[in-house]
Amino acid sequence: MHKLKTLALATATASLIVLSPLAAHAEDGDLGRQLSEARQEGSVWTALAINRHLNPFKIDVDVESGTATLSGTVETDIDRDLAEQVALGIDGVEKVDNRLKVDADVERRTSGEPTLSSRFSDATLTATVKSKLLWNRHTEGLDINVTTQNGVVTLEGEASNSAASELAERLAEDTDGVRDVRNKLRVSATDTTAANAQDALDDAGEAISDAWITSKVKSSFLLSSNLDGLDIKVETRDGKVTLTGTVQSSAEKALAVETAENLRGVKDVNADGLRVAG
Repeated sequence: MHKLKTLALATATASLIVLSPLAAHAEDGDLGRQLSEARQEGSVWTALAINRHLNPFKIDVDVESGTATLSGTVETDIDRDLAEQVALGIDGVEKVDNRLKVDADVERRTSGEPTLSSRFSDATLTATVKSKLLWNRHTEGLDINVTTQNGVVTLEGEASNSAASELAERLAEDTDGVRDVRNKLRVSATDTTAANAQDALDDAGEAISDAWITSKVKSSFLLSSNLDGLDIKVETRDGKVTLTGTVQSSAEKALAVETAENLRGVKDVNADGLRVAG
């Protein structure tokens, strides 16, 4: 079962990087833009990581509005220019803000440092956590920066209140592969009552398809470290989610319901058909 979940997890994670036409249509607007930027960021990082001339160097990538910002240190001007050209070769990247520094004495990665596979895993975890925050109705509008190193996720930025900060931390903690979460989010002192009311109106006015909701509920289950999403069937009609299948405990059932309820566009969750084994 673990191997099956690993395969399903890889498939679900890959879907964060490459959207089908249906999903791309469903994710129009600001949410779609942020998800697209997360995918482009991951694509740039991967392209740099697999380049034998550049992978010895630690290069950070951030993509916003078609501009990829590169920061870090490389050995030569040739490396700096090459990194820019690699980033420009990624679909959707129109411009590069090249902030890479050149230092002939820069330390290259050694065999004792994180391997390509572990760095790729960190990049995947970052994209996964970002996506989960964007899917959640309570965190999708927050200004949260996510970074991962050796499986440790760091959340930085601003949360509207302490409950949103705690929820963001729980979403990151409940991600398969995350070893620890460092929550450095600042809680805004601004009254968020009006903002919350506007968020509710925005959700009500958005045409979020049943297919989008079903896809994100399933993906959230598969990406969870505390749920076996392969044994849960998800159906959505008019925003109302029905869960059937089997979970291992009442705690898993409660987590499945909570996870579904918090996703954008979900109006109700019926888990009467979700059975607790034994």
